Order: sequence, then C-alpha cells, then structure tokens
Amino acid sequence: MAARGHVQDPNDRRLRPIYDYLDNGNNKMAVQQADKLLKKHKDLHCAKVLKAIGLQRTGKQDEAFTLAQEVATLEPTDDNSLQALTILYREMHRPELVTKLYESAVKKVPSSEEYHSHLFMAYARVGEYKKMQQVGMALYKIVPKNPYYFWSVMSLVMQAISAQDEKLSQTMFLPLAERMVEKMVKEDKIEAEAEVQLYFMILERLGKYEQALDLVRGQLGEKLTSELQSRENKCMLLYKQLLRWPECNALSRKLLLKNPDDWQFYLSYYDSLFHILDQGWAPPEQGEHCAEGEVQHSVAQAVGFVEERVGVEEGKESRPLRGPYLARLELIQRLRERGLPEEQQLGDPLELMFQYFVKFGDKPCCITDLKIYLQLLSPEQHVQFINRLMETVPLSSPGEELGGVALPGDTKALQRHLCVAQLSRALGLQHALDPTQKLALVQELKTRYRHGLQFGKGCLKTELQFSDMYCLMAAHVYIDLWEETGKESMLWLCLGLLEEGLAQSPSNAQFKLLLLLLFCRLGAFEPVVDLYSSLDAKHIQHDTIGYLLTRYAQSLGQFAAASQSCNFSLRFFHSNQKDTSEYIIQAYKYGAFEKIPEFIAFRNRLNRSLHFAQVRTESSLLELLLEADMASSLQDSVKALNLSPEEDDIPWADMRDNRDLTVLTSWDPKARQLSEEQRRQSLEEECLWLRLRAPPAPRNSEKAAENGLAAKPDVYRPLLSQLNTTLQEATRFTERGVQYPFLGPPSTRLGPAISSGGCQCQANAFQLASQLQELDTSNLEDTPEVQTQIGTSLTSLMAQLEEIFNKCKGDLLEVKDNQCKTQPSLLENLVFFVESVSVVLWVSSYCASVLRPLKSSLQKKKKKKKEANAATPPVFSGFQEFGTGLQTLLSRALEHVKEQETSLTALKLSGLSLQEPEPSQEDAKFAQVAMDKVQNSYLRSLQEIRDLLRKRTDTLRNLKI
Repeated sequence: MAARGHVQDPNDRRLRPIYDYLDNGNNKMAVQQADKLLKKHKDLHCAKVLKAIGLQRTGKQDEAFTLAQEVATLEPTDDNSLQALTILYREMHRPELVTKLYESAVKKVPSSEEYHSHLFMAYARVGEYKKMQQVGMALYKIVPKNPYYFWSVMSLVMQAISAQDEKLSQTMFLPLAERMVEKMVKEDKIEAEAEVQLYFMILERLGKYEQALDLVRGQLGEKLTSELQSRENKCMLLYKQLLRWPECNALSRKLLLKNPDDWQFYLSYYDSLFHILDQGWAPPEQGEHCAEGEVQHSVAQAVGFVEERVGVEEGKESRPLRGPYLARLELIQRLRERGLPEEQQLGDPLELMFQYFVKFGDKPCCITDLKIYLQLLSPEQHVQFINRLMETVPLSSPGEELGGVALPGDTKALQRHLCVAQLSRALGLQHALDPTQKLALVQELKTRYRHGLQFGKGCLKTELQFSDMYCLMAAHVYIDLWEETGKESMLWLCLGLLEEGLAQSPSNAQFKLLLLLLFCRLGAFEPVVDLYSSLDAKHIQHDTIGYLLTRYAQSLGQFAAASQSCNFSLRFFHSNQKDTSEYIIQAYKYGAFEKIPEFIAFRNRLNRSLHFAQVRTESSLLELLLEADMASSLQDSVKALNLSPEEDDIPWADMRDNRDLTVLTSWDPKARQLSEEQRRQSLEEECLWLRLRAPPAPRNSEKAAENGLAAKPDVYRPLLSQLNTTLQEATRFTERGVQYPFLGPPSTRLGPAISSGGCQCQANAFQLASQLQELDTSNLEDTPEVQTQIGTSLTSLMAQLEEIFNKCKGDLLEVKDNQCKTQPSLLENLVFFVESVSVVLWVSSYCASVLRPLKSSLQKKKKKKKEANAATPPVFSGFQEFGTGLQTLLSRALEHVKEQETSLTALKLSGLSLQEPEPSQEDAKFAQVAMDKVQNSYLRSLQEIRDLLRKRTDTLRNLKI
C-alpha cells in the first residue's frame, strides 16, 4: 500500500486501520472502517479512495470507479490520495487514468520533483515516449541530476524503436539522442556506466560501429565494469559487425589464453579464422598484425594453438577443463566440412572421443558433449566405438539373481555406463535391434534402474535418482516396440514403468512430460491435469510448453478442465502486460537502459504468440459451448463475451511460434529427430487449425450492427467465403499425410476434424445462416429458391450429423484376447459431434427466430382472406421435421453414451495379460495404476459429454415455430 512514514499527520493515524485491513485482505472491514471515518471527516479524500479499493477487491467495480472519479475530479495533490488512486487504477487495469492524475498534480505543483517523477513513470506504463521525453527534460530543469537527463535520452531511443518509419528513426530520433549524449560527454558530465551503455546503444543502432568501438576502447569504456569481460564482448560484437576478422581472431585467442574453457570464444576464433582464409588475408611484413595483437591466419596455426591448449590441460595435476578437448573435435568437424586434409593432424575422431570419455565419462554432460560429434564416426565404427567405451566401464561380475547383468559399484561407474547406453541409442544401435532383443534390452535397463536406486536412498524428494535415465530410456524402447509391433501392452508397461519412476523420483520433469504425452495419446485427460500442475511451470514456460496441455484439453471431452487450462494460460499472458510495464519502470529507475528494448521485445513476442491466439480462441469457443443459453439468441451470448466477427485481433502476419518442441529428452539419431521441414509443417498446420476456429476478418469490412449470426451480409459473406477457402486448404494439408516424430509436436485436431466430417458440417450450418439472412430480409412470396436451398441445407445437415455420430460408435476401452485395447479416436469424434450439434442448434435457434414471425404473418393473411386451404410453404414443415429428426438423433447419442458408461464401469482390468513372458509383479502393479487412470478418465469424459448433450436436448424442445 501507500508509503506510511513517521509523519505527525493526524490523518495518517486515522487511515492506518484501513491500510492494515487492506494489507491483510480483510476488504469488507476496510470498507466499513472507511465509512465510519467518512461520517466524521467528509473531506478526507484518501479514505474515499481506500474504500474504493476495498469495493474493487470485493467485486463491486462500478461502485469503486464512481467513488474514485469523485476524488479524481477534485485533482488532489496529497500524496496519500494520489498513491491510493494509482493502486486502484492499476488493479482496474486503467493505467491511462494515472497519467491524468499526475498531469493535474504537476500543473498545481509545477516544481515538485516527486510528482514529475511519478508522471514520467505513469507515461512509461502506457508507452507515451514523447511525453516521457518532455517530462524527463522538465525534471532535469527542476533538479539537474544526470538520471533525469538520460531518462529523456532513452525516451528518444524508444521513439526510434517504436516508430513505424525506419527513416524517421535514423534521421531524427537517434541523431537527436546522440547529440544530447555528446553534449554531456563534451561537458565531462558522464558519471555512470548506464550512461555509457546508452551511448553505445545509440551508436550501435545508428550503425556507427567505428565510433562505438572508439567509445568502448576509450576512457569512457573503463566504466563498463558490471559484466565480466564487458568491454571485450562489446569489441568482439563490433569487430563482427565491421567484418574485421583479424581483430576478432586476435581478441578471441587472447581471451582463450586467459580462459581456455570459454566456448563462445572458440567459436569466434574458428569463425574468424575461416573468414581470414576465405579472404586470403596476410599479415603486414612489419609492425603489429592488428590493434588486438597477433593474428593466426592459417589452419596449421589453429591446429598448433588447440593442441597447445590440450597440452596445458594434460600437464595439470588437477582435473582438466573440457573446453580444449571439445575444441579439437570442433576443429576436425569444421575442417571436414571444408574438405581440408589438416584434420588428419589432429588425430582419429574415434580415438579422441574415446579419450574424452575416459576423462569425463562420469559427468552427466559427457553425453551432450559427444552427441554433436558422433557424425564424425563412420557407420562401420559405431559398434567398435561402443565396445571400446564399455571396456573402460568398471562393472561387477554378472550375478545370476540379477539376470546375469554386470552392475556398477558406485555412482561414477553408473554414470559411465549410462553415458555408453545413451551414446548407443544416439548412434541408432538400439533401433536396429529386433523386437525380442529390444524386450531383453528393456529388462536389462529396468534391472539397472532398480539397482541404481540404492545410491539415492538419502536423496530428498526434490532430487533426482542417479539411475532415472535408465528408466526413461526403457520407456523409449517400449515406445519403439509399440510403434513397431502395434501391441498396446507395450504402452501399458511403458506407462507403468514411468509411474514407478515417478513414485521414486517425484520431481522428475521428464517422467511427467512423457506420461502426459502418453495419456493424451490414449485419450485420457484426467491424469494429465495433475501431472502438468505438478510440473510447476514458471512464467514463460506457460507459453513454451503450454501447448502440451491445451492441444488435448477440449478434444478429449473434459470441458471444465479444458476451460480451466485455457484460463490458466490466459492469466499469464494478461499479467505479462502489467508485469512488463513494471520491469520497464524499474529499468528506468536503476539505469538499466539496454534492458528496456528487451522487455518491449519480450512483451511483443508474447502478444504475437501462436499459443496466446490459440488459448484465447479456444477459451471463447469453450465458453460459448458451455455457458451460452441456447434458448436465447446466439447474438446475446456472443455480445456477453465481447466477441465481434468482423474485428480480428490475431496478428496473422507477425505470428510467433514460441513452442519448445525439444522439451522431451531424446537420444534418437538425427534421421529420427524433428527436422526443420517438420517444424515448418507443424506451424502451418497450427495456423490452419486456428484459422478454422477463428477465421481472419476480411479487410475494410463495414462494422456490423449486431454481433453473431445477425451480422450484416457484407460482413458475414466474406467471412463464410474465407472459412470455405481455409477448409479447402486444410483438406489439402491433411491429404499430404504429414507425420511428426513421436517426441515431436503433437498433431492438431485438423485431421480428425475433417475425417469426422465435423468441420464440413459446421461450415454448412453457417451457410444455412446466410440463406436465412436472405429470407429474413425479403418477402416470403419472393423467395421460393431460397426456401428450397434452406430445405436442402436442413436435410444435408441432418445427414452429416448422422454420419459424424456413426463414426462415434464402438467401445472406447475393450478387452480382447485377455488384452486391453483403447480407441481414443472415438472419444474425439464424440466431441466433434457435440460441437457440431451445438453449432447446428445455434443456427436452428436463429432459424426459428426468422421463421416464427413469417409463419405468424402468413396465418394472419390466411384468416383475413379466409383461405384455410392455401398451401403452406414447405420451409415450415421442413424445419419441424428437422427438429424432430434432431431430437431423435440426440436421444440415440445420449443412449450410446450411457451404454459406454455402463460397459466401462463393468470392465474389470485387473489380471489382464500384458505381454509374453508375463511381467513381474512390480510391472503389473504400476501398469494397473495406469489402466485405472485411463478408465476413470474415460468415464469422466463421457459424463461431461452426456451432461452437455442433455442440455442440448432441453434446448431443442424450445425450438418450435
């Protein structure tokens, strides 16, 4: 709350109890206390604002806003009222009102440093950079402090960054900012590192790299001390921009002599070396090679330099650094890419990688270090390499009681063996085994996993077990077996093994992620909610891994959990807007100017996120599906959600795919990993599905008079046309049969939506709405063609709904030959059926609202003309027949869902056979846990689908004309 110091102001003493109630979350008592105080002191504005805060927090937003505005119109200047109003407006997400508040305060007290400072920060929240620049200079005139001056300079830079016209940035804003800083440099008034950083940023954005280099190397550059090697890193960056490769090479070499383990400088060293070779650069005969000293300009020198670094490490008594050894492999790889013979001088890659394993094999990073250089080995060397590594792993003699598996005696030996197993999988040796050999491998990995648990008996629950990776690898082999043989028992055993792993290592995120993926593939969403929640995803992870949850949320029939999942993600995106403003303000306060553009870029990245657009769309559709009262018009439901079909706020042109598609650990060979082409296809598929769920609004469309189905035809028809075009594109995409690796991105609902007929049915329902519009705006006698079209559309819709329902028939979970088999696609089809029925019912309610008055006026005309036998247009009887048919179909669907629930409840899964030979008791126990979770999840999904279908049946009874 507002700052409260030891000021002898009686009002502070009176207000303190209200502050305390608000701080403790006792908002009702805060409101009561404020009322008491206001009876005695009517003019105590701050009490009124504190009451408004209490009202806002108890959900009485309108009342709170009215109270706040009463105080704001008086233009208060007391600190308590201003700060309390600032807090209230922030909670109301109305930061623009804070600017008006402090604009008034500054006018009344023009010499106040504090009010100017608050006004500057209020403008920063809403991104008013020009006004920030003016306030910064006004502040500097009142109190000539450097930070205020540089606030103004930074605001100019922000105007340049946010300007639509790049030319304006380069010719006006940035040059002006440069002149302002140069003035301070000439007057010798530069005091802090932040001011030098800002000067550097301006020069860099202007492309004045030579000047920026002089700045970093000069006297002012000495102030750059907050980061390690800050000056060197900036110099390196500028040398690359200026293509001054000799300097880049010499500086990298100097830095590597100081720190031979800094990988980024090895990469700079190699990059610059090969640029020098390509340019044919030669050192001058006399004098220094360049400003940074000696340049190494030949491959022979690079080979000598790396060998020298390795030699230094070999001579150490302490443990050597990894950098030089990896640098040698990196150089071999680069030389091989260029076809240069000098790679022979560095040695045989197999031998070098073997030596690396001997030195560092007991470190968990050894696998990731060596994995990127495995391509240096020829296919013929793969088995030889693994055998040589195995010879160095200290294992005990194989014991009969452990299936003849030789086991490690300590964690270092375990880590070495684990590294060999991971390298073996990365080389494709595990994939080459036949199913029998793979089953034997799984048994060995499980034995090693369970044996290794003894080394982690003292571990905390938050720590991972030393042998966890054996468990994960065994799960991967099970998945290989499932894909290869099609036996679902492999999947149940895989789930059981991961459940066992999670029981021993409750914090293992990889177990949770793989379980999450497998349960979703089996159509069971219920266990996934708790799994995702236990991952405790932080901040940006809601954007990068949230897709794993939201992709399946709605499609598996758990609508309540789906709605919660979408809202959970949306809360992160919405709070990001507010949080980023606070980060920017802190950056100004502490002079971290270079961070401000980063924060802005971060905010833009999230605003343009594909995942943000998806959860926003799905959340709205879910709300319509669950909350919309079908008896009232869809227009009212759409209005209540603030949706508008003709306004589109999805940034289609600037969409950002922020998904982390490599979040699941994989040791698969490169050929089996996600390719760049597959990434591109996945994004294309995601955007197509999003366009089907939220078609982009046509440009230059006139704003509709009403939202929803009653939008004006000139808005509605282009949307319908766009939907049909997207549907054609989507159909073509699905015909390509794009497949992703199992551990890659999950496919969207696009394929199932089209194959089930759900998309086509919904598009036809909207087409019917368009035909109804024509009928609504014309006379009944003048529209025989339209009436015929409506009749055809109703018949067609009924047939399509029948077709979708037929694709839902079958058992979700069945026991055949004593084995458990799932059909999750039936559940997904059932959800498409419910969605399609809901859309058809929306259109039907609109249809009834159009036909009802037409029928009424027709009957009145008949009575006047006394033509009782006059023919009634078939559109009325056609609609009645459609309603009856729909009622029958929904009753059948409800009956089908009830039957599924009954058969699922009666199903006894304990004691089922899982594989030959029979699994151990431990395996069977955990596999049973997984089966029960799937069974319960299916029941939950069916229950929610049944409830929704029942609601739709009730709605249908009201659709009479």
